[in-house]
Amino acid sequence: MAFKHIISRDNPIFKQLKKLADYSRERRQTGKTLLDGVHLIEAYIESFGLPEMLIIPEGQSSGEATGLIQQLVDGDELPAVMFPTLMFAELTPVASPTGVLALIKTPEMSLPESLDFVLMLEDIQDPGNLGAMLRSAAAAGVDAVYLSIGSADAWSPKALRGGQGAQFVLPIIERADLINIATHFNGNILAATMEGEPLFDQDLTGQLAFMVGNEGAGLSRALMNVATKRVAVPMSSKCGRRKIESLNATTAATVCMFERVRQLAASGGN
Repeated sequence: MAFKHIISRDNPIFKQLKKLADYSRERRQTGKTLLDGVHLIEAYIESFGLPEMLIIPEGQSSGEATGLIQQLVDGDELPAVMFPTLMFAELTPVASPTGVLALIKTPEMSLPESLDFVLMLEDIQDPGNLGAMLRSAAAAGVDAVYLSIGSADAWSPKALRGGQGAQFVLPIIERADLINIATHFNGNILAATMEGEPLFDQDLTGQLAFMVGNEGAGLSRALMNVATKRVAVPMSSKCGRRKIESLNATTAATVCMFERVRQLAASGGN
């Protein structure tokens, strides 16, 4: 299949793709987003089939991307467009793109019948941080992730790149009322804070939700008040009291989730 060569920023296809790259509102309203890179596109295809459109730059794709492009466009009725390098760069969030984008419908994942392990994220601002948390959550076996209305868009190109496919296997509920969800959750709810009981002293093997707050401000008082307990990740005394004010939100969330994984493995759970 030949690529449609587009060289004008006034072209409707370019305008639509640019809005999807830049605006979460456009992604929500259309139910579409952009995938950047071979790994993400392959992960999407494995779970959901072909994307709606393939997008490449003029003569700049990596060898890995070229192989994927040939595989997808040969023999398939997959719309494909080509942009000048500078126009393509306006659609990708990274300085050194692999040279292939895909337009997809945002997947809708159903919640499992049993929610034994939940992650609640309040006002996580950085899409890269959010993507990394989602990646850790998927690897740790989290059943669902709830994001407050003030959190970054889980389907932005940067969050997708940070998640490395986590969004395709993990139910994610955006713009959620975390207080309402926490109030109706049947298990223990642990708030990750700077000052709390040592995480490693807690039994994390039962039905459990972790709450993690904004990178700078942490959790709101309202959310902390509905938590069963406040916990903190212990740090080495070698660094001194003021050594590190706190682990960043992504690291703290990852340590919390994988401490549960460790405890379940030690107890023979899964």
